[in-house]
Parts: sequence; C-alpha cells; structure tokens
Amino acid sequence: QVQLVESGGGLVQAGGSLRLSCAASGRAFSNYAMGWFRQAPGKEREFVAAITWSGFNTYYSDFVKARFTISRDNAKNTVYLQMNSLKPEDTAVYYCASKYGVIGLTRPSYEYWGQGTQVTVSS
Repeated sequence: QVQLVESGGGLVQAGGSLRLSCAASGRAFSNYAMGWFRQAPGKEREFVAAITWSGFNTYYSDFVKARFTISRDNAKNTVYLQMNSLKPEDTAVYYCASKYGVIGLTRPSYEYWGQGTQVTVSS
C-alpha cells in the first residue's frame, strides 16, 4: 500500500503561483512513477503532469505546458507541482497519484491516489 497526502492548495489571484506537495509513505517511493491530475466541478478528472521514478523524464498536458513544473525528491518521498501564471480555468481539486514502474498518462493506469487539495484561482 502507498499513502499519499497532498498539501499546498489555496486561493490565489490570476497570474499568481502555488506549489503543491504530495508526501508518500508505505512502499519504496523511488519505485513509483508519480502523476498529478485535477478535477473541476462537473468535469472528469484529467491528467496534468507525470514524472518517472528517476525524475529524469516528465510529461505535461498541453494546457499546463510552460506554466507548471513537476518534480520529485526521492530522499523526502515527495513530489511537487509548481504552478505559475495561474488562470481561473485552473481551478480544481488537484490529486497526486502513484503507479509502480513505468510512467502513466491516464487515470486508470494509476494505483494509488491522495485525497486531493483545492486550488481556486480568482479573476
């Protein structure tokens, strides 16, 4: 089992920044690829970004490229999502997720999920 706890969400004005953190416990964190997803009210949960177990490769959805950065610190069992130039349409609950082995870009490929953290961007 892997337990994931997100933090760092909040209310920010458009153009501002937030840094989300996801602390993992349980099985060896460095064996797991990590991803961030988000879900806005009335919408499906969608892929935001992912990072390989090593941290060497990252992937982003088109709508966050050049604004968001995913990173990880395997020594701290933590993955981060730095969000810059936030827009009102980025408002959602943000979830981190983990999967053993190779990276995944789709929701069904992830095994473990956190509870989510709310991000609200005001215009």
